[in-house]
Amino acid sequence: MRRFTRRTAFGLAVASLTDTVLGRPAPAAGRPAPPVDLPQLGREFLWGVAGSGFQTEGHTPDSHQRRLFTEHTALAQFPDCVDFYTRYPADIALAADLGVGVYGISIEWARVQPRPGEWDEAGFGFYDRVLDAMAANGIRPMLTLDHWVYPVWIAERGGWDDPGIVEAWLSNARTVVDRYAPRDPLWITVSNPGGYIKFESRDTVPANDIPAMAGRLVDAHNAIYDHIHQVQPGAQVTMSINVATGTIEDATESLILDRIIDRLDFVGLGTYLSFSLDTLPELAEHAIIAPQDLSNPLTHALAPESTYYALHYCAHRFPGKPVYVVENGMVTRNGWREDGCSRADHLRDTVYWLQRAKADGLNVIGYTYWTLTDSFAWGSYALRFGLYTVDVVTDPTLTRHPTDAVAAYRTITTSGGLPSDYRPTRPPAICSFVDLPDSCTDPVTVPR
Repeated sequence: MRRFTRRTAFGLAVASLTDTVLGRPAPAAGRPAPPVDLPQLGREFLWGVAGSGFQTEGHTPDSHQRRLFTEHTALAQFPDCVDFYTRYPADIALAADLGVGVYGISIEWARVQPRPGEWDEAGFGFYDRVLDAMAANGIRPMLTLDHWVYPVWIAERGGWDDPGIVEAWLSNARTVVDRYAPRDPLWITVSNPGGYIKFESRDTVPANDIPAMAGRLVDAHNAIYDHIHQVQPGAQVTMSINVATGTIEDATESLILDRIIDRLDFVGLGTYLSFSLDTLPELAEHAIIAPQDLSNPLTHALAPESTYYALHYCAHRFPGKPVYVVENGMVTRNGWREDGCSRADHLRDTVYWLQRAKADGLNVIGYTYWTLTDSFAWGSYALRFGLYTVDVVTDPTLTRHPTDAVAAYRTITTSGGLPSDYRPTRPPAICSFVDLPDSCTDPVTVPR
């Protein structure tokens, strides 16, 4: 039984206030009791890995992100990143060896359409070869049309602040879809639109034009969704969302989600961090002493159970929609974390909560680890997300070194999940903000 403390009481007060503000009724029934024997995820469950073009490919075409980051970061000295552009056969083989059936990449607009009305066949040829390698290894592609990168000629027109960007975006997206729909990929139209809007608002989109950018993303998604279904019957299409605080919904995503909900075949969920009562003291300290650290993922506590709460949140935010966790992982600084959590333990704990969600009746259909290899993340080569670590700065061979999570993931995919008696290495946090009020009034527990 959970011990009742002043912190728990505060959490219940927060939950009550949130419930009142949102006007959401309490659940009709309590959360299912935690199963003593953890059921597995089943043969149809999809396991995957991913990366994105600008962050992994290298040999980068001219884009607004290349110009932005080349001026201020190590990208200027190490422009080829982890060089997926030439090493993709070996990386895809590593993915196949993990036992995954899905590999997520983005099709870089700047690589395939460097100038208005001009398509680069060499750029498309690269992606043709990548998808051929996936097919040869029995892997299905998950293709993202926009992972926050566009050509310089779009930037010169104002980027997402230009009303004409939607038609230009759709011209590129339709060309990509028409070429690759026969390969039966899963599709992500736009990755994490809330984060995309925040990124653009720092350099391109004035604050008062944020609603306009949100509307343009909606128009782009809805139009390309319809086009994909015309050329690829039975396609599975989403716009991925990142859930950190869930119920206290990201203001930028709130401008989008209700306008695309009818054109989501599944919910593409990104989830890394969680805010809870346990993390409030640390967040308050950073806000006072080093507010710049609030945007650094290393400053936030890991909470693998937030994946469970995020899935629960999606179940009532998008009723009837299956959920695929398209982005999840753990960040280190050059392989080190202050809390000492290992990548393997974090992965296993996360999969435990996937299995718990499935056991509780939530329709979770897949999980993709972000990323297969380290990459250029958050403007740095020091922040590491990869199952395979790559020291871009000091190792000119760019050797892929397996972390402890490689063997762990291979065992998970082979077995369809964790053993029935697995228990998380860390207890659930108190009152996760991902899913208020339920995480306070009816918190998830682990059997003893």
